[in-house]
Amino acid sequence: MMDYPLLVNQFLERASTFSPKKEIVTREGEGTHRYTYEDLMRRSTRLSNALAGLGVGIGDRVGTFAWNTYRHLEAYFAVPAMGAVLHTINIRLFTEDLVYIINHAEDKVILIDPDSVPILEPLVSRLNNVEHFVIMTDDRSFTTSLPSAHNYEDLLSGASDTYSPVRLDENSPAGLCYTSATTGRPKGVIYSHRGLVLHSMMEAQADTVGFSERDAVLAIVPMFHANCWGVPYTATMVGAKQVLTGVRPDPEAICTLFESEKVTLSLGVPTIWIGVLDYLERSGKTYDFSNLRMIGSGGSAVPISLIQAYEEKLGVKMVQAYGMTEATPVISFNRVWSHLDDAPEDEKLRMTGSQGVLVPGVEMRLVDDEGNDLPWDGEQRGELLFKGPWIADSYYKDPRSDETFIDGWYHSGDIASVDPNGYIQIGDRVKDMVKSGGEWISSVDLETAIIGHPGVLEAAVVAIPHERWGERPLACVVANADSQGTLQKAELLDFIRDRFASWWMPDDVVFIDEIPKTSVGKMDKKVLRERFKDHQPGD
Repeated sequence: MMDYPLLVNQFLERASTFSPKKEIVTREGEGTHRYTYEDLMRRSTRLSNALAGLGVGIGDRVGTFAWNTYRHLEAYFAVPAMGAVLHTINIRLFTEDLVYIINHAEDKVILIDPDSVPILEPLVSRLNNVEHFVIMTDDRSFTTSLPSAHNYEDLLSGASDTYSPVRLDENSPAGLCYTSATTGRPKGVIYSHRGLVLHSMMEAQADTVGFSERDAVLAIVPMFHANCWGVPYTATMVGAKQVLTGVRPDPEAICTLFESEKVTLSLGVPTIWIGVLDYLERSGKTYDFSNLRMIGSGGSAVPISLIQAYEEKLGVKMVQAYGMTEATPVISFNRVWSHLDDAPEDEKLRMTGSQGVLVPGVEMRLVDDEGNDLPWDGEQRGELLFKGPWIADSYYKDPRSDETFIDGWYHSGDIASVDPNGYIQIGDRVKDMVKSGGEWISSVDLETAIIGHPGVLEAAVVAIPHERWGERPLACVVANADSQGTLQKAELLDFIRDRFASWWMPDDVVFIDEIPKTSVGKMDKKVLRERFKDHQPGD
């Protein structure tokens, strides 16, 4: 076979050749910015050359501190093409975590949206290695106290159009992303060119996400999180139209883009989809979603009731995916296989609420506390372990690698069962399980049941200390607009009682205004555990 390295910049070479006029659309205020893959190729080339002029070389880290925009997309290709490493920085992290990851990554240059400049300005004296800041705007009047600040468009206008990508080993690093740090400091994960290319090829397969040149793709997942689930690379690889949400998208903006850009495929976390549905019900507005062939949802378990609501109210198919930062990120995708077409409807409905089947290219084990393999019988629960060409083998310069990557396997910390057909059903993160009287209770199972109540918008179940049983489950519930002030604890408990053993039932239900979220839109249960650590039923 030829010595032909797999490199992510090859995706843009292909798109600019075979789909040069295909649009890339970014929401900007009340309007949109539009250009093509032909433009993306030219501008990303200029960005590579401009960064080289700032002293960026092979292996240097270039940070981005930005929303989903066309300039951010340019960096996705410009930085790896020159042999540097794209470090997408989560703009929603706490101050101390931001300082930590920028210093730990040793970012040399940071590209930053004007909207986010005020976040970094107070921190600049604590950033040890950053030599230049590039403000991603064409507004020459924009001012900042950041040192050695450059205007993005000025840099590009003075750079060469000559495309000269560095020939690299395909195992060279292309990207760096840090976990969102629900406990401890964030952990860095290196993405290789090879891993990113193979991950995109997997995503484009018909039995996974099935990206196509005919698609108009709207990724709501942030470009600073796990490489936007690989969407910018996979969509470019196939030459699909890309629709970018711009700064601070809300449900109204998302619905407007669905309609105006005839979006066919969209991806985001469950909290986004809950918010969109809630917005539609509250506002009474209607939009044309007829082009939307599928919504992909991941990041946390998707309630079956939410899948049903999108199907019945909007005529939109919602499909679950499962993954993590350490896996670039996709591990499994939920398609109903042909031999299950004749399964009973309740069985097929149950399967839609699972995380689906392992994608091609990845291996999986289900093990008990001693590391023994458990049967795939849909009953026994254990920890999921993974290996594959886009699975990390360590954290970046982090001693915690030894407790997570063991004997060639990534230990996910996710507790799950796997049925005989290979469908994964996530039970919980280890840290989110409730251990009552020495037995485990799945918070996810309880949450999924509670959210099925028509009066519930969101629910999170957390463990609270108990003198006799060690821990007991507490349900934290957000009522929807129609049920606020009227939804009762007894009503909710009666709604789920027939589905669980009595000792699984929450000891109490508390109604709250909102569920706290992490920087990537997942429920932040550590905040709830701290808030209710002294809670007593009846408080």
